[in-house]
Amino acid sequence: MTLPLVLVPALPTHERWFVQSQAAGDWSFFLSPLPLVLTAAVVAVTVVWRLLALRVERPELPFLQRLGGLVPWVPRLLGIHLGVALLALAATGAFITPSIDHFEGAGKVLLLVEAALGIWLVTGWQLRAASALVLALAPALAVVGGWTALGECANLAAVAAFLVVVPPGPDAHGAAHPSRAHLRWALLWLRLGVGVALIVLAFSEKLTNPGMAIDTLERYPALDVFSLVGIHLSPETFVAVAGATELLFGLLVISGAFPQVAVLVAMVPFNATLLLFGQTEMVGHLPVYGVFLALLVYGSSAETAASVRWLPGRRASRVAVPASAA
Repeated sequence: MTLPLVLVPALPTHERWFVQSQAAGDWSFFLSPLPLVLTAAVVAVTVVWRLLALRVERPELPFLQRLGGLVPWVPRLLGIHLGVALLALAATGAFITPSIDHFEGAGKVLLLVEAALGIWLVTGWQLRAASALVLALAPALAVVGGWTALGECANLAAVAAFLVVVPPGPDAHGAAHPSRAHLRWALLWLRLGVGVALIVLAFSEKLTNPGMAIDTLERYPALDVFSLVGIHLSPETFVAVAGATELLFGLLVISGAFPQVAVLVAMVPFNATLLLFGQTEMVGHLPVYGVFLALLVYGSSAETAASVRWLPGRRASRVAVPASAA
């Protein structure tokens, strides 16, 4: 099987979903010259990317401005994405992530809770409470999957946190009209969660776990898009590039800079892996797709684009979540 040649240098994927899990922590690989140089380059690119974005007041791709009309319904769409993801995971016997799928006896109660929350989120009713309960599953995830799994699943927590701050509105279609302050904080949690998940994956499955990454590459050689254009890299070099690519995506999401361009570029490799991994990849990435949609929509509206890249400064104060629930 071959993949389109227009892909970025390395395709991001979750190795633990498809090969035998191996413990991370091989920092000697990350501390070798190539990974360190690539990491430094990624950080430099992110800084320059954000500095350039601060000079642009309007959405960087004006032809996408029509997407801004979806702004009021983003919370409802995120709720559906999260709900469907939890339902699909529960249906396949997985808890929060496809890699945690070995449950017997009382452990299956977690799957029932997961499915119930998925149904609740899809209904759109009182999503602040439902999302808070999703966040409350974190201790259970840490127990059954460990702290690494908790970091790798921060993307689900990001969507839930967004919905706690900005839930859908009470009308039949769920249109939400949050204050600018609440939207800024909600988008910040959204970006941080997804960015952290990608950064944790870059280290736990690649930069400090080259053995598992090389195992994945051997089982799925089509992931090596370099070979499709006649460039042959050693497995270690490919793993370093793949880890740096995932790290770059994570940092760019956190920066919030040029969200339209960043999302459109990131969507190429995230969708391309569906050709290799199919349903499991699609279900596992549903929350990420929802986040990409949110960043693209908010980044396409002249009224909300600046909120996407907002970071709290010295004068920023915490915003209390309103007592009323949608």
